[in-house]
Amino acid sequence: MAQYFTEPSRTFSEFLLVPGYSSKECTVENVSLKTPVVKFKKGEKPALEMNIPLTSAVMQAVSDDKMAVALAKEGGISFIFGSQSVESQAAMVARAKAYKAGFVMSDSNISPEDTLQDILNLKQRTGHSTVAVTTDGTAQGKLVGLVTSRDYRISRMERDTKVSEFMTPLNQLITAPAGTSLKEANNIIWDNKINQLPIVDSEGRLQYLVFRKDYDSHKENSAELLDADKRYVVGAGINTRDYMVRVPALVEAGVDILCIDSSEGYSEWQKDTLEWVRKNYGDSVKIGAGNVVDKEGFRYLADCGADFVKIGIGGGSICITREQKGIGRGQASAVIEVAEARDEYFKETGVYIPLCSDGGIVYDYHMTLALAMGADFIMLGRYFARFDESPTNKVNINGSYMKEYWGEGSARARNWQRYDMGGDSKLSFEEGVDSYVPYAGSLRDNVGLSLKKVKSTMCNCGVLSIPELQQKSKITVISTTSLVEGGAHDVLLKDNSLNFK
Repeated sequence: MAQYFTEPSRTFSEFLLVPGYSSKECTVENVSLKTPVVKFKKGEKPALEMNIPLTSAVMQAVSDDKMAVALAKEGGISFIFGSQSVESQAAMVARAKAYKAGFVMSDSNISPEDTLQDILNLKQRTGHSTVAVTTDGTAQGKLVGLVTSRDYRISRMERDTKVSEFMTPLNQLITAPAGTSLKEANNIIWDNKINQLPIVDSEGRLQYLVFRKDYDSHKENSAELLDADKRYVVGAGINTRDYMVRVPALVEAGVDILCIDSSEGYSEWQKDTLEWVRKNYGDSVKIGAGNVVDKEGFRYLADCGADFVKIGIGGGSICITREQKGIGRGQASAVIEVAEARDEYFKETGVYIPLCSDGGIVYDYHMTLALAMGADFIMLGRYFARFDESPTNKVNINGSYMKEYWGEGSARARNWQRYDMGGDSKLSFEEGVDSYVPYAGSLRDNVGLSLKKVKSTMCNCGVLSIPELQQKSKITVISTTSLVEGGAHDVLLKDNSLNFK
């Protein structure tokens, strides 16, 4: 007969952390969020660690090369989406690995034959006021000028005015040659009192832009995650169909870690993929697998050689797998059971396999709960989709700015490989939706605030590291009435829109 779980399938919102003794050393400044990413033997140091326990999801609407750089600056890893051509994904990895701190590849570009309306449309789409004008309108075309908000006045110009008529032309710009160091570039910016400095090669092609506003932030990235060659650490997602072609291309591009992107990882397809990677690359290529929600799934992927295991089915905000197929598990219940299986595996083999909790995060405190329950790091989609650095458009919906966000199982993404059951090469039905999420600004500001909350909660629990949090946490299930009690209640809330003076 069928196996029944007697305990309900629980979410993070059904739990609270109970405070522990806090010494005077338990301050936010003393908390370390360093965490392992790949498996390691007892007494040894993992080959790859993160400085913060956050990764961005393998999704078209979340993780590209821009997100990879932004998150690596904060100490985490972005897994560049795999539902694109091998060549395109490898190029994203290569761009992120080639990125030099302070040197920004222009993502707002236009040709001199375009119009003021095109400039306005581009600004609406990207949010950037500085636009590079190149002969072909590409990021590395021959530079002919720049357009900033000071170059035009909407009220006094026709929308069909050509860019060439109002841009600041090249002969009036200060530029620097390729090979200029960041220190030299910043000196040029300050000496000439300019806001941006184009870096051009010997043929006059635009390579990078260096911005005055970025100067301080470049010095503040103390947690940035770098490889042995001082390049940003970058991840990428793969599927179980074209890995024999995709993996070599990603490795050639310099990828640091791979992740098999699948809605359900307890399958022979993942075993075949992991075995092929180990046969061809040994342990030199790091690769995680998943997703699973119970101890059997974890043990299967652990025995197959996964460097980390991803937990979660159906808990994402845009995922409708549970509605469509009736499979999945509450994220908290899944993390708790898989973490127990991981700890048993560690006692048995002496090999520690990190866990990634993927999905189910609604509030910042859910991050702390996921870590306390045994996850070593967290994968987030909706959270990162809200930021400037995500690859989607910012749009105005009923007076509020939003960012587009869609699931890999949606008709828009058509990522059938993620839901592959070995049949036809197509998406039979949707397991994700197309949606909007509230625009939240920069990644740096939001991640900093979220992690301050995590650190503060850890201090309340009397711990200063993630391993210590996992060992010493006291966690309680809450009732529906205590859930109500936890928010504002029995008061009349003031209307925040009222202007009291």
